[in-house]
Amino acid sequence: MMAPSRKRRKTFLLVIPSFEDIFHSYYAGEIIKGVSLAATRLKADILIHITDRFSHKDWLDSHVMDRNYIDGIIFGDIDSDVQIAKKAIARHIPTIVLNNFLAEPFNCIAIDNYKATFDVIDHLVRLKHTRIATIAGDLTTQAGIARLQGFQDAMAKHRLEVPRNYITEGGFLRTPAREAAQKLLKLKNRPTAIFAASDVMALEVMDVAKTLGVRVPEELSVVGFDDNPIAASSSVALTTVYQPIVEMARLGAEYLKQISIGQAKLPVKILLPARLIVRKSSMTCAVSAS
Repeated sequence: MMAPSRKRRKTFLLVIPSFEDIFHSYYAGEIIKGVSLAATRLKADILIHITDRFSHKDWLDSHVMDRNYIDGIIFGDIDSDVQIAKKAIARHIPTIVLNNFLAEPFNCIAIDNYKATFDVIDHLVRLKHTRIATIAGDLTTQAGIARLQGFQDAMAKHRLEVPRNYITEGGFLRTPAREAAQKLLKLKNRPTAIFAASDVMALEVMDVAKTLGVRVPEELSVVGFDDNPIAASSSVALTTVYQPIVEMARLGAEYLKQISIGQAKLPVKILLPARLIVRKSSMTCAVSAS
């Protein structure tokens, strides 16, 4: 690294928690893309720090956290561990957290997962579905929690019963999502619609349905979340939720630059809207509600 007295460009650290198949992760790729786009325009340097996901104690222990070298930190996510953000603030390092909407004093930019999930359930109810199940994401993350809460509250708003076995967990991962889909689709009174909290999990649902001879969307509507490019090109184009991940990351880098030079009004609090994209995997329910 350049000595502090010679450093001219801003240097920001992008911290991304590691998880299964991270180098093929749509989310991680979009975050890196958004931050990189902003860094080019801002003429800033970006260091990418992939960390242990479940043990956060060493996230800020490296010498690269020296304020003489690092002008700010972008947390790509914090897995609901606000202590790690507090630790950065205690070191007087300009900080912004992505994918989490947090109380003061945190600067944060997130996506409105709760409202987007409400829109999903409203869509399925308009299609006459009453037996709606979910495969929740990782419930150690704010996004996973908000999508599950949105599902439960939307079902309550429509006065629809949610049997206990209609709520499963997939952790945003393929294998657990596949197991959850098998449980749901083998139920005697199986759901006519499944909301999976990510596209990767939704595609597993459709594959399991095909294996079991359940037709999508004629017998089962499936909705995902992310608008991952693979969703539109699947055998049945997936109804999903577009979330502006690149925009979130780009804004994160741009606001961090302003924070680092004392030009931002603090705290920065931005909640970005998501958008339902209706494709072929959801259609009017043709199964009796009884």
